[in-house]
Amino acid sequence: MSSEVVIDVQQKEISIALLEDQKLVEYQNEPRQASFAVGNIYIAKVKKLMPGLNACFVDVGCERDAFLHYLDLGEQFNSYAKYLKQVQSDRKKLYPFTKAHKQPDLPKDGSVQTTLTAGQEVLVQIVKEPISTKGPRLTGELSFAGRYLVLVPFGDKVSVSSKIKSGEERARLKQLIHSIKPKNCGVIVRTVAEGKRVAELDAELKILYKRWEDTLSKVQKTQQRPQLVFEETGRAIALLRDIFNPSFENIHINDEEAYKEVRNYVSLIAPEKANIVKLYTGKVPIFDNFNVTKQIKSGFGRIVNYKHGAYLIIEHTEALHVVDVNSGNRIRNNNGQEANALEVNLGAADELARQLRLRDMGGIIVVDFIDMNLAEDRQMLYERMCKNMQQDRARHNILPLSKFGLMQITRQRVRPAMDVNVEEDCPTCFGSGKIKSSILFTDQLEGKIDRLVKRIGVKKFYLHVHPYVAAYINQGIFSLKRKWQMKYGMGVHVIPSQKMGFLQYEFYDSKKQFIDMKEEIETK
Repeated sequence: MSSEVVIDVQQKEISIALLEDQKLVEYQNEPRQASFAVGNIYIAKVKKLMPGLNACFVDVGCERDAFLHYLDLGEQFNSYAKYLKQVQSDRKKLYPFTKAHKQPDLPKDGSVQTTLTAGQEVLVQIVKEPISTKGPRLTGELSFAGRYLVLVPFGDKVSVSSKIKSGEERARLKQLIHSIKPKNCGVIVRTVAEGKRVAELDAELKILYKRWEDTLSKVQKTQQRPQLVFEETGRAIALLRDIFNPSFENIHINDEEAYKEVRNYVSLIAPEKANIVKLYTGKVPIFDNFNVTKQIKSGFGRIVNYKHGAYLIIEHTEALHVVDVNSGNRIRNNNGQEANALEVNLGAADELARQLRLRDMGGIIVVDFIDMNLAEDRQMLYERMCKNMQQDRARHNILPLSKFGLMQITRQRVRPAMDVNVEEDCPTCFGSGKIKSSILFTDQLEGKIDRLVKRIGVKKFYLHVHPYVAAYINQGIFSLKRKWQMKYGMGVHVIPSQKMGFLQYEFYDSKKQFIDMKEEIETK
């Protein structure tokens, strides 16, 4: 199986698509200024104690206060609290972390009332982004994740991933990490560290320790509260760090700055793979070029079609996700209803496993499969679902079919489910139901071009329109595009874009920055 990553960097957002055998399996999209990402560390203040929940609410600057349970403070909370006071006592010289003294572990049966006070400053890390009406979820046990290792300040253990089965390799890694780990730090060895040399692990450990030192330095120098003191690496790097594997054939990026960032990261963790990072310079939008846009349009939405006319209906609620499997208008199997139901259900299991990764659906998922009478068919479906979910990095649990034909799945939820609304308001009439005559659309575009060139002074630009409209503008020897170029200069470029509505358009300058040419009457 071949894998490749396509990264679309726009002025306001960044989108990342993971393709396996040319099929879209993971998709992430978020604003470039997005905050409160998992892994970010804040120096914040306790706002309100909740003795009944044995928890507190912490102000980290989010619209809703973040939630911190007593059990999430971590065993080493007393050590963090004392060292934090030592760091803040001297704004000029940082108290060395190697001289910090560990305090007694926090008792597991303790109370938040006796441990924290309102207004107390705490060092916390986000483990779950704000979802729906809930604020972020926090932990007091900080960690810095790398490709091979996870550094845990004030930890005292070296843990090895349970997925490394070889006893000899586990012993080698433990002994190796014990010999190189910094004082007062614990280390978790990740699965991909299996077989790695000491030089590679030592280099990454030094990078992670430097991040911890930089965090402390920021805590020492800043007086504003709450304050972000460590920001998790960008979305592109964070995704690559978790999923990067030797089967990657290409990583395509359409932004030079992001390209350099990703290439430097890949050069650091896998020097022999640095050449797979490629800068995309084509005129067609990068997602259109790699057939991602079409897969996004067909893969999201309430109804998802899969093979032979069968389809899934996916509903999102506050508490859970509900999936209904329908055979649709598919041709019946000659072997009867039972064989037909099994075939439809097995296809649904394949598509559902992809949808869970694609939409990053978390929490409880209830699936209503088509009823099957034979116990061996129900077992086959359960085993097929388990096998399909092996590729999923998120922690999950799958229960066999109940007597009502329902399958229950729980999947780790750390950020809101990705839900792309493919049924949009008409971009031309904005929901009014009335538009200008479509034959006048090209005249409207020419008016925009005239204003752009003669009044605003933009000589080179790219006009993105629907592929059908682009074909109309480009048709013939003396095409409309050629006439525009003769009238306004050769800087006029028409680009077909699959994400555009039929009579929708967007202008971009030579640096691919969006130019808003909408008139007031169009946006009412």
